[in-house]
Amino acid sequence: MERIDRRTFLAQSGKAFAMTAAGLTLLPARGSKYSQNDTIGVAVIGFNGQGGSHIRNYLEMAGTEVVALCDADERVLARGSAQVQQKMGKAPKLYTDIRQLLEDKNVDVVTTATPNHWHALATIWACQAGKDVYVEKPACWGFHEGEMMVQAARKYNRIVQVGHQTRSDRKTRNAIQRAWAGEIGEVYMVRGLCYKPRLSIGMRDNSAPPSGLHWDLWQGPAPRKEFNPSFVHYNWHWFWEYGNGDIGNQGVHQMDVARWFMRKRLPVSVHSTGGRYGYKDQGETPNTQISTFQFEDGKVLVFEVRGLLTNDEQGEKIGNLVYGSTGYMSSGDDYKPRSGPESELSPKDLNLPALNGTGDGSHHANFIAAVRSRKLEDLHCEVEEGVLSAQLCHLANISYRLGRSLKFDPVKKQFVGDKEANALLRRNRPVKGFEIGDRV
Repeated sequence: MERIDRRTFLAQSGKAFAMTAAGLTLLPARGSKYSQNDTIGVAVIGFNGQGGSHIRNYLEMAGTEVVALCDADERVLARGSAQVQQKMGKAPKLYTDIRQLLEDKNVDVVTTATPNHWHALATIWACQAGKDVYVEKPACWGFHEGEMMVQAARKYNRIVQVGHQTRSDRKTRNAIQRAWAGEIGEVYMVRGLCYKPRLSIGMRDNSAPPSGLHWDLWQGPAPRKEFNPSFVHYNWHWFWEYGNGDIGNQGVHQMDVARWFMRKRLPVSVHSTGGRYGYKDQGETPNTQISTFQFEDGKVLVFEVRGLLTNDEQGEKIGNLVYGSTGYMSSGDDYKPRSGPESELSPKDLNLPALNGTGDGSHHANFIAAVRSRKLEDLHCEVEEGVLSAQLCHLANISYRLGRSLKFDPVKKQFVGDKEANALLRRNRPVKGFEIGDRV
């Protein structure tokens, strides 16, 4: 594959942009609906992993065109460009700096699958630039920045979908409706399972970044560190400055479903314990973690991460177990209800409540449909929903890192009488030019 050099990037990036305190020039937002005949220009940001499926989805989707790609690694960017060019017959514009991409007037929406530490800032900047956003899970790297994402989406009237694809899954949506309708009685507890094998990542020395990797841009809002091969391109998940461990990686999908079944927002207490067992390596986050959240009405959500060899639970290793007053259901059994003799409900007796969107099965297509309609209620996972699920993971990780149970005020959105815990709700070493403040 032909290498794309820096001169090519600069030529495609256009004129230099003016910097504001937020880091980019604000552009006017599109205020009206898109017609069904309008082609929506899509930019994909970060696609070494999950972002590759974003490119494929929009290349196959009618009414969308991949007009731009952005990645801090020129090697990744070259692969994505070739993929788009092969399908479309023409190359997209290429950027290594998201701020330059957001000045591109041909870009209507951005989809991002960067490392977690970039999710919030990319979303906020895109909203400020008048773009709609599809952002991968977890919605945010930290608690406070999630609040700012919601604020930005509201202030700039943007459509923002979080990549919890399970919310577009027909079987799960039907199970949610049945549970809400009382098929297993009153749901009092949900267990989320993330039993995914995680091997040692070993120990590696710091080194110079590989040619083509813009290390400063890759780090973005994270504190500056020397490059280490363990960070790029996947194992950043296991380092606190970039990722959130498996509870915030695979686990946040099941956390979102658990919270959805319970129809809960934030808890009043959290306790999380565990460790990194079985090996000694460079990773910082736990490979084994048990977290318990209690809500104001006393109901509980239990979440468990197991990264070592383990049994399944009710036929499931990555899924949800839902417990009601008259029965239970499991994702490992396609949510078939297991009801006791006390249950008087049968499927024909259920009055199923409506859920947001159509449940057509495609999360990306649902996003584009909402971009066209401009209706938040058309989204299967609007930004506030995704942020709440991510915030549960952040609360658990704070409890784990401090080694104690914590009381939380879900209205004030802070820990009760605990300055040390509250300090961990936001990044305490912001990088100039990449700050996320208290207003957007």
